[in-house]
Amino acid sequence: MAQPTELLQGTLDLVVLKALALGPLHGWAISKRVTQLSENALQVHQGSLYPALYRLEDKGWIESEWGHSPDGRRIRSYRLTAAGRRAFAQERAEWRAFSTAVELVLSAT
Repeated sequence: MAQPTELLQGTLDLVVLKALALGPLHGWAISKRVTQLSENALQVHQGSLYPALYRLEDKGWIESEWGHSPDGRRIRSYRLTAAGRRAFAQERAEWRAFSTAVELVLSAT
């Protein structure tokens, strides 16, 4: 199997929103969920993930709160806001239209 692929910024935002649409998570768990959902094809590095989380939080699409892990460590958990759910639906529709258009170009004879 090919090595996991690092995500581009626009795609990263979309997959982070999807991961959080399934439920609140802390940063490392978001990265792990994306890798799991993609069947190990996609990888989100911490150096890309946290700027994306801050960017999404600045847009009001996600919110965070501090808590504690089962072993007592402080963790910051993220969850979608109502605006984030609407943005995710819009971003997903735009992604599907874009990927369909690219597929049309690639399949042209």
